[in-house]
Amino acid sequence: MDDYALVLNAGSSSLKFSVFQRPEGENWRFEARGQIEGIGLSPRLTVKDSDGGTVASQNVDVRDGGEAVNTLAGWLRANYGGSRVLGVGHRVVHGGARFNRPVIVNPQILHELRELIPLAPLHQPYNLVAIEAALDRLPDVPQVACFDTSFHRGQPAVAEILPLPVELRQMGLQRYGFHGLSYEYIASVLPQVAPKIAQGRVIVAHLGSGASLCALKEGKSVDSTLGFTALDGLCMGTRPGALDPGVVLFLLHCLKLSTKEVETLLYKHSGLLGISGISNDMRDLLGSTVPDAQLAVDYFVYRAAKEIGALAAVLGGVDGLVFTAGIGENSPEIRERVCNASAWLGVELNESANRNRGPEISSSRSTVSVWVIPTNEELMIARHTGSLLGLAAKAA
Repeated sequence: MDDYALVLNAGSSSLKFSVFQRPEGENWRFEARGQIEGIGLSPRLTVKDSDGGTVASQNVDVRDGGEAVNTLAGWLRANYGGSRVLGVGHRVVHGGARFNRPVIVNPQILHELRELIPLAPLHQPYNLVAIEAALDRLPDVPQVACFDTSFHRGQPAVAEILPLPVELRQMGLQRYGFHGLSYEYIASVLPQVAPKIAQGRVIVAHLGSGASLCALKEGKSVDSTLGFTALDGLCMGTRPGALDPGVVLFLLHCLKLSTKEVETLLYKHSGLLGISGISNDMRDLLGSTVPDAQLAVDYFVYRAAKEIGALAAVLGGVDGLVFTAGIGENSPEIRERVCNASAWLGVELNESANRNRGPEISSSRSTVSVWVIPTNEELMIARHTGSLLGLAAKAA
């Protein structure tokens, strides 16, 4: 069998993975995708091949992220036992100011990435557990860290700065931006999918449980709605988005919440869940008649449209708007409501195209070209891994 590269995207309760193989003399090709979900509760391994057919679907005994990697290693050995693992690419949410491109992980880099855990407590610890487990199981296989912050490096200074004293900014307090692997993928496929806007002024809406917007000019990030941490910007599933810092001071000083309680509140109990009181899942909220559920959806749309307006000002106009990620790709109602709220920019929707997921969903009269483009962060990681390790020109 052909040698392969493995891509890992580890979260608090799931381990998503993809297998990319390299036939001799060819580029990487997608072979299989799967996940171990419900870690610590009711863990289950599911795997599908490149045609979408189910390869595996079984309950597994997994209590944490390290055991999830071990279980995956066993499945890979059983199914790809005659092949070599050429490299493992990992999604790492925060790369700080230093890591502006993917790197091969060594003990020093792992130490530096641990120091960034306070900036992404919902993601970073689990990303690093997966790297440590993979290093333990595959000590001779290079591990590549690909950062969600890297694509945004090179933004103008005014887009990165936090208005704080210089001595604090020199300690790394700045706006970093996230979802960079998603935005980088969208930028990479725009020349093929939507060539007329690829080098223009484009706003990409990565709308999912984690949500943000990115302003692209000539395929480069010039601003985004997420900042120092993944709490800023748009309303998210359990995170509030933009919030007056005075609220945090009030929680600490007047309500006497501990810093850990505030952290838990902001990362796990706010956003759509906090407003609705019933769910962080947009599908549940759209199907609910509970007034607070409807208010949560209204606020999600309001914040998205407001930030689209702000990024339009940054860009000096808009040539294209792209929806991606779970909500962006799969909710025609949210796309319609955001576009209607952005009609003043010249956005006009083709309702039939929107219901059918486009890919182009704007009408012929719209002065802004609107698209639905599925993101593929795993493929972006595979490309970076192959390039950094000199394994192939790129993943197909």
